[in-house]
Parts: sequence; C-alpha cells; structure tokens
Amino acid sequence: MAGDEMGRLVLVKDFVNTLDIEEGREELGGPAELAGWLSERGLLSPATTAATAEEHALALSTRETIRRLLLVNNGEEGRPEDLATLDRLAAKASLTPRFSAEGVRLEPRSGGVAGALGRLLAIVAEAMAEGSWNRLKACSNHGCQWAFYDRSKNHSAHWCSMKVCGNRAKARQFREKRAAGLTP
Repeated sequence: MAGDEMGRLVLVKDFVNTLDIEEGREELGGPAELAGWLSERGLLSPATTAATAEEHALALSTRETIRRLLLVNNGEEGRPEDLATLDRLAAKASLTPRFSAEGVRLEPRSGGVAGALGRLLAIVAEAMAEGSWNRLKACSNHGCQWAFYDRSKNHSAHWCSMKVCGNRAKARQFREKRAAGLTP
C-alpha cells in the first residue's frame, strides 16, 4: 500500500470500530448517524442525506460480518455464511472493475448506502488481492474485539494493545496456572 502501509484499510478499521464493545458505545445508533458517518468519510454522495432503517440494519450486519473476518485474521475459525453475506453485498452494490493508468479498482455502480458499503467492501477485496488484508485484525480479547492493523514483523499480534488487552490476557493465564498449581 502506497504511503501509510495501512492505506484505505483505515476506513474499514474505523467502520468496524464504530462499535466499542468494551465501552458499549455505538456510533451508528440510527440511520441518521450512519448517513453522517458515511458522508464525513466521503463514502456517501452529498445527494444522499439520509439512510433508511433497512440500510442501517444492513450496515450493522456488514460491520459485524467484517469484524468476524478480522477475528479469522487473528486465528479464529471462519464461518462460510460470512463470505456469502459479503457476496450478497457485492452484488447489491454492483461492484465492477474500473481501469485506469494506476491500475484496476472495484467501484460500486449502486449509489446510496449500498454503494457506500460497496466501497468499503471493495477496499476489503483489494486488500485481500494485494496481501495486506491479513494484517487487519480484531483483538483476541472477546470483551474488546477492537480492529487494529498488525504492524509486527511476523504478523503475530493478537491484541489491540499489549498494555491493556495483552496484559489482561497474560495476567489471566498466570492466575489460571497458579490456581491449577502449575506455577509457584
């Protein structure tokens, strides 16, 4: 990815992180918040000023499907239905290749929220094709699941933050071993 190694994946990361599981904070609480979030990031055309309840539900479903795929990137078991969900979204957004001097990029033919979600899905597809997708992960702490970009040399990071989630996991493992009599 040119420039910042994370490139456009930052949009996908930020989309997943609109739900802070640990804090119980939801940025996309309703259709208006969804439309605002997508517009602020240039994913929704200025002509589209609102989202429907159905589009809001689709966005939340898409977000959680992507989160589960990020957990797969962190070693968890995948669910075939998640890929089928993304296939349906790609069809709904009518993703098509657009050729330019810089290369090929997937673009949605659909407008509105479906098109905006299609743009996010196109970023996922392009990252999968170029090999950077596996570095975007969701924290292994199931009480957190914050999306993060694994910048470690060997792509082995499991937690969004070693200081917080990593430390909690290691402390929990130590307590479990001690309770089982495996450590002094």
